[in-house]
Amino acid sequence: MDKENKAGFLWLLKMAWRDGKASYGKLLLFVFSITLGVAAVVSVQSFSRLLKENIAQQSKELLGADFLIESDKPVNEKVQGIIDSLGGADAKEINFLSMASFPGNEGTKLLEVRGVETGFPFYGDLETEPSAAANSFRKGEALVDATTMLQFGLKAGDSIKLGAITLPIAGALETVPGSTSVFGAIAPPVLIPLEYIDATGLIQTGSRIDYKYYFQSDENQDLEVLNDELGPVLDAEQADLDTHLSEARRMGRRYENFGKFLNLVGFIALLLGCVGIASGMGIYVQMKLKSIAVLKCLGASKKQSYLIFFIQIACMGIVGGLLGTLFGYLLQQLFPVLLGDLIPVEVGITLSFQSILLGLSLGLAMSVLFALYPLMKTLYVSPLEALRVVQENKSRSKLATTAVGFGIVLFVFSFSFWLLGNFQRSVFFVVGLLLVFLILTGIANLFMWLLKKFFPHSWGFIARQSLKNLFRPQNQTLVLVLAIGIGTFLISTLYFTKDMLLEKAAIEDRANSANMILMDIQTQQVDAVAKTIESSGIPVIDKIPIVTMRVESIKGRPVNEIRMDTTSQVNRWILNHEFRVTYRDSMINSERLLQGEWVSNVEEDPDVPISVSNDFANMAKVTLGDQVAFNVQGRIMNTEVRSIREVDWSRLQPNFSIVFPAGVLENAPQFGVMTTRTHSDEGSAKLQQQLVREFPNVSILDLKRILSLLEEILGKIGWVINFMAFFSIFVGVAVLMGAIYSSKHQRVKQGALLRTLGAKGAQILKMIAIEYAILGFLGAFMGVLLAVLGSSLLAWMLFETTFMPSSIPFLIILPAITLLVFALGVGNSIGIVRNSPLAVLKKEKE
Repeated sequence: MDKENKAGFLWLLKMAWRDGKASYGKLLLFVFSITLGVAAVVSVQSFSRLLKENIAQQSKELLGADFLIESDKPVNEKVQGIIDSLGGADAKEINFLSMASFPGNEGTKLLEVRGVETGFPFYGDLETEPSAAANSFRKGEALVDATTMLQFGLKAGDSIKLGAITLPIAGALETVPGSTSVFGAIAPPVLIPLEYIDATGLIQTGSRIDYKYYFQSDENQDLEVLNDELGPVLDAEQADLDTHLSEARRMGRRYENFGKFLNLVGFIALLLGCVGIASGMGIYVQMKLKSIAVLKCLGASKKQSYLIFFIQIACMGIVGGLLGTLFGYLLQQLFPVLLGDLIPVEVGITLSFQSILLGLSLGLAMSVLFALYPLMKTLYVSPLEALRVVQENKSRSKLATTAVGFGIVLFVFSFSFWLLGNFQRSVFFVVGLLLVFLILTGIANLFMWLLKKFFPHSWGFIARQSLKNLFRPQNQTLVLVLAIGIGTFLISTLYFTKDMLLEKAAIEDRANSANMILMDIQTQQVDAVAKTIESSGIPVIDKIPIVTMRVESIKGRPVNEIRMDTTSQVNRWILNHEFRVTYRDSMINSERLLQGEWVSNVEEDPDVPISVSNDFANMAKVTLGDQVAFNVQGRIMNTEVRSIREVDWSRLQPNFSIVFPAGVLENAPQFGVMTTRTHSDEGSAKLQQQLVREFPNVSILDLKRILSLLEEILGKIGWVINFMAFFSIFVGVAVLMGAIYSSKHQRVKQGALLRTLGAKGAQILKMIAIEYAILGFLGAFMGVLLAVLGSSLLAWMLFETTFMPSSIPFLIILPAITLLVFALGVGNSIGIVRNSPLAVLKKEKE
C-alpha cells in the first residue's frame, strides 16, 4: 500500500513537472508576480525588524549612558538624595532652546544649547571635524552642528554668541548622543562646557530648561528593577528615570507605525500578484481542459488531475517565495540611502532565517489560496470533453467556493492583524481593500456589459474587433483593471495624503496669519519687543501671556494619590507635566466648542471656570463640572471645567490645553509669546538679528523654515513610500505580461484567422493597441478616482479639513500608467503578427 502511495505521488510529481516544463513561459511570469509581492513584504518587514534590533544593540550609544535622571527644573532634596544614593551622577547636562548669532556674518538661528560636563558621553563618540575638537571644546569653546556650519559658511575659529557670552567654535558637530535627527533639523545642537551655562544669562522665568544626570552602571545592575523601584518615586517629584533599554523601546516605537504602513503597501503588492495568479490560472486551466479530459479517459481520477496542477502552484509559490526573499534582501540595501539621516543608527542588513521562513510561507500560502478557485474547475471536467461532444460543466460546489473565499479573507485579515497589531485597524484595512476590489470588479464587469449592450456596430472593422476583445472569452479586462487600478489607487492616495499635510500648512501660510513666533519674553520686555517689531514696519498680531502650573488634584484626589493607584486611568502625562496656560476672553480660529459654555471674564469666584481641550479631558478623565486644582508656582488655585474645546493642534500657531478667563491670572508670574508676520526672507533675517542683539533670551520660531523642513522630511519618507507603491505597479506589469502570455495562444490563432481573411499585420497591431490603451486608461482612471474618494474620506475623518485634489495624478500618473500598459501590450503582441497563418494552422493541427 505504501509503495502504491509512493508511486502515485512520484507519478503526480512527474506529470506536474512535464506539464510545467511544456508551459514554463506562462508559469515563470506567475512566479515573477509572487516574487515581487513577497520581496515587497519581506524587505520592509525585515528592515523594520533589523532597525529595531540595531536600535536595541546601540541603545547605550544613543543615550550616551546606562541611564539618566531628568527634570525640567532644579531637582529638590529628595531627588538629590536619590542621585547621591546611586553614587552621584557621573556627568551632568543642562540644555534649553535659544537663539544664537554668529558675529562674523550676522546670521541667527534657533539652537539647542547643551552644556555638558567632562566625561559625557560614556558610550559612543562625539563625531566632530576636526576630530580633536571633541576634546578641545571642553576648554571653553563650542561645537556647532555641522549642517549649521555649512549653512552659515562657518569654520573652526569663528565665533558663536549665546546670550551674554561669545565663544570660539572648536569644530563641526556631526553626531552626538541624545539628539534626534528630526528635532535637530528644527533646533540643531550646540555643545558648550557646563560651567559656561550660567554666564549666558539665558536661564530666566518661563525658559524650558532640562536638567540631566547621567550614570554608568555595573554590569550586574538590573536596570528594569531599578526603573520599577525608582520610577514611581521620581514621578512623584516631577522627575523621570530613563534607561538605555526604555530609550530603545521608545525610539523603536517612533518607527513602528511607519514600518507597519510600508508593510501594508508591500502586502497590497503581494495581493496584486495573487490576483494575477488567480486570473492567470483561470486562463491556464481553461487551456488545459482538453488535456485533463484525456487524462481522465486514461484512468486518472479527479483527485489526481487536480493534484497535478495543485503541485505546480505550490512549487511556484515556494520558488517565488525564495526568489522574493533574496530580492527583498537586495531591496533592503536601498532603504538607508532613501531615508538618509532619518534613521538614528547604522543598520547592518542581513538575511535571517526568519525572513526566509516568512518569504516561503507567504509565497506558498498566497499562491495556493488564490489558485484554489480556478483549480476547482479541473474537478468538473468530463472525459467526453476530449472528443468535444459535451459542453463544459461549469458547476462548482457552493460550499467549497464559500470556504475558499472565507479562507482568503481570513488569511488577509490575520496577516493584516499581525502587521498592525490592532483589531479595528485590521478590519478597516480589509474592508477598505475589499471595497476597492469590489468597486473595480464591478466597474470592469459593468464596462463589459455596456459594450455588449450598446456595441457600436456601425464603427470600422479595427475598432469593432478591438472592442470585442474586451469581452470575448479569456479576455483580460477584469485582471488588468484590478491590477492597474489598485496600483494607481495606492500611488495616488499616497500622493494626495502627503500633499494634504503640506497643503494644510500652506493654507495657513497664505492667510493673514503669523509666520514667526517669539517665545520666552519676560514681562518687563513685552512692550520693548513689540516696539522693536513695529519699528521695522511689521505688525504684532498677538500678545499671548503664559503662566506655568502643574495639576495638584483632580476631582478632589491629590496627584500623588492618583499616582499610587494602579487602577487609575488618568494619563501619567497629566500628573507629571508642567502646563503652559493662557488667559483670554474669546476663542481663536483653531478651536471649536464641543461642550459647555465659554466664560469670558471672572471677577470673584472660589472655583475659577476654565476651558480644557478634549485631549486633556480624555487623559484626565474629567467632564463638565469636575474640579481640578492647580499649583501655580506655590499657590493652589481651584478650578471647575466649564467648557471642552476641540483644538486643531496641526496649525502652526500657539494652542493651549487649558485656557483661563480674563481677570484671574493677570498678576501671576508670567512671560509672554508674540506672533508676527514678515513678508520676505530678508525682512525676517533682519528682524531676527535685531531681536537677538537686543533681547538674547527671546527664542524665535520661523514657521516658514519649519514648513520647509517638514516638507523635506515628508519628501524623504515619501520617497520610500512611493518606491514601495511603484512596486504595486511593477507587480501589475507582471500580471499584465502573464495575462498577455497566457492568452497568447488564443491571440495567435485569432491573428492567423484574421490574416487568412485578409487582415494585415498593421491592422491587427492597431486592434491590440486600441484594446490596451482602453484597458490602461480605464484601470488608471478608476484608480485615481478611487484615490480622490479615499483621500476625501481621510480628510474628513482623520485630518478634519477640506480636501482639494492636486492635478498631478491626473496629468502625470494617469497618462504615464496608460502609456505603460499600451507599450507593454503592443510590445508583447508583436510576435502574433510574425507567424504565418499556415504555420499556426499546422501547429494547431499537430
